[in-house]
Amino acid sequence: MNLFDRFLSFHKKHRWLTHIAYWFIYLLIAVSASKYRDGDKGTYSFEFISDAIYLSAEMIAAYSLAYFVVPQFIYRKRYVLSIVEFVIVCYVSCVVGRIFIVKICEPLAGVKPKAFETYREIMTDIPKLLYVYLSDFLSSSAIFIFLKLLKDQFETQKRALALEKEKAETELKLLKTQLNPHFLFNTLNNIYSLSFTSSPATSQSIARLADILDHILYCCNGQYVPLKAEIALVNNYIELEKLRYDERLTVNFKTEVEHEVDIAPLVLLSLVENAFKHGASDDAGAPVINIGLIADKEKFIFKVSNTVAVQNSGHNSTPTERIGLNNLRRQLDLIYGDDYALDVTKEDKYFMVQLTIHLKKDAIKHEKDQVLIG
Repeated sequence: MNLFDRFLSFHKKHRWLTHIAYWFIYLLIAVSASKYRDGDKGTYSFEFISDAIYLSAEMIAAYSLAYFVVPQFIYRKRYVLSIVEFVIVCYVSCVVGRIFIVKICEPLAGVKPKAFETYREIMTDIPKLLYVYLSDFLSSSAIFIFLKLLKDQFETQKRALALEKEKAETELKLLKTQLNPHFLFNTLNNIYSLSFTSSPATSQSIARLADILDHILYCCNGQYVPLKAEIALVNNYIELEKLRYDERLTVNFKTEVEHEVDIAPLVLLSLVENAFKHGASDDAGAPVINIGLIADKEKFIFKVSNTVAVQNSGHNSTPTERIGLNNLRRQLDLIYGDDYALDVTKEDKYFMVQLTIHLKKDAIKHEKDQVLIG
């Protein structure tokens, strides 16, 4: 929490105290200016009392303009009404200030009231009110209004950022719910098929699925997860998918992790799942899936390529592919902003997706942790 945040927090809890402190500081500055102007003519006690009385009239103008006139003009767009209110506030404040000077401050200083300065004369002496008092009231009010608008603007931006963060977190949760049921549906279908043949791999598949569910349910609640956990998740998924195929499927998964980092959850799984769904499942021949992962001090690269069936090699990506990648882009936008790139290309019979994330220094966790998995 920075200094301004601390001030706002204190102001919310002790609003009256901050206002009193502000006007007290303003009064001290006014007293020092008056003493410098008057010299030995007035004592500090007299200057303090007279300036405090005069300040009360300035406060009337400042609060009226800041809390009534300016909001009418800026937020409610009532321009004519706000101009009328501005004129009335300025006139009333100047009259009150002149009355305080003539009827209170000058008698305290030993100045006898002038015979012609009745209340009526004070209220109708427009030139004196305009040229002598208005500038003082506008200057003191302008400083107060500026500080209030600055505070209001900061609070508005803070609320907007909080709402945007809350919206982003909600959208991320929705995106994750779009991924998880789809993945679970595929995995349960695999185990269901194995159970019909009484395969000994059934129990192993259930154990891997349990690890995957544990990761999704209990480790993906935050914005980031450790990279090694995501690698383990992808490995479990690959092993589960391999059970569906015989020796015709080739999967190559290599990782080089020089620095352990935290990344967005389920992103790698989404790309790998897309490769199996639109690569191995649609290719009745000998599908190949190549997965590569590199993480160093500056960036994280995850590349997935899969063969495309001959009948599909000349076509664009399917609507399902586009929806999945669009959802992934939206998730990456919310988390990484402009610090990532997701490139999708198709060459000959290969469909390739490469995710590049520019890492920040606080994302690097370990100095050296190199892993090679085949």
